[in-house]
Amino acid sequence: MNFVKRAGTSLRARKSKAAALLSVFVVLCTLLLGGFLLQGATARQEAEVQRRVGVDVTVRGEGLTRRLADRLGGSERVHRYNPVLSLRAGARGFAPLRSEGGGSDGAGAGDGEQPAVALNGVRDFGLLLPFSYGSARITAGRGVAPGDADRDVVVVEERLAAKNGLAPGDTLRLASADGERTVSATVVGVFRDPAPDPARWTPSYELPGNLLYVPVRTAERLGAGASEVREAVFRIGAPEQAEGLHSAAERLLGGGDFDFRVNDKAYRDQVRPVQRVGAFAELIVWLVAVAGALILGLVVLSQTRERREELGVLLSMGERKWKLVGQLVVEVAAVAVPAVFLAVLIGRVAGGPAGDALLPRAADEPAAHPETAPAPVDPPQLRAGAVDVGRVAGIALGISLVATVVPGVGILRLHPRSILATDT
Repeated sequence: MNFVKRAGTSLRARKSKAAALLSVFVVLCTLLLGGFLLQGATARQEAEVQRRVGVDVTVRGEGLTRRLADRLGGSERVHRYNPVLSLRAGARGFAPLRSEGGGSDGAGAGDGEQPAVALNGVRDFGLLLPFSYGSARITAGRGVAPGDADRDVVVVEERLAAKNGLAPGDTLRLASADGERTVSATVVGVFRDPAPDPARWTPSYELPGNLLYVPVRTAERLGAGASEVREAVFRIGAPEQAEGLHSAAERLLGGGDFDFRVNDKAYRDQVRPVQRVGAFAELIVWLVAVAGALILGLVVLSQTRERREELGVLLSMGERKWKLVGQLVVEVAAVAVPAVFLAVLIGRVAGGPAGDALLPRAADEPAAHPETAPAPVDPPQLRAGAVDVGRVAGIALGISLVATVVPGVGILRLHPRSILATDT
């Protein structure tokens, strides 16, 4: 009889033992599939953390201009960037806040007195630390966005807005320090700065309520063409990319002295739990593969010993030993294949709850410190794809081959006469 047909007959005759072997295989395949799904999900979540949280690099130094910051921000490793250009400006048509006490503090520029307000030219409001960690926040409208680069918009503090009745959509006129240039900017947002007003007299441009945010190019026009920025923040995907960004900054700044600071605490706080889950998943795969081969090897060895008489009869009838080993391989493989599909069904049912339980979820609330201000990143779902199923099937068949071939070495040493003599 063909050994493949004989394997099918043997499985039908030993239904209870085949069912027990199937149960063992289902457990092994489910654990293998779970390990692969966790590995894939953690890889996707780590990539999402890189995209949404990333690592903030702050560059400060002489010669850092808006154009150089744009060039550095155009690097493929940079996701977002924000140069900050600080200057003073005068007020036209609105009244800036004034400090209590004495002192000379003019409301405009060009009359021999100091400018009335402070401007921060920015590109991406979301990279400003006071707003990213929650000490300051937008109360109406929005902040300055990269799309505002060629527009004249302004974000004002709520104390200045309350004094002048300003709201998003209103127009604010700002003057350069020398009073020769004016810009009409549209108010797009109002923010709240928790810093209190100073107790003693302070120049108006140092009052927290007189700080305004405008696009960098608007600030350049009011600053008589000044383009040297105070600092630039670049968001990259991972700490390992900081070295490449440092080299690029060094080339652009001519190798001069500059301050290069990497703030990766928020990234590491979110990536490390994900990486631990990924390492755990990899350990599961290795342990299941090794333990599965050992367990199934012992099961097949036990069944081989129980079938010594059957094997002796077949050998006495002239059956070749490799066909007996082949029969055992087919029997185990025939059980492994349906076990893979049962594992996939279990994975579809349990994938959602398992993902929520095992994969870490990012904090939804802003942290109290700038280093721990993550954007919310939800854990991805555990879904079995064709690649995962193929890997599980390959390992399952490999385990079945190892678990049968190794005990099958003993079959090659059998002699039918000694087997039948022992059994009788």
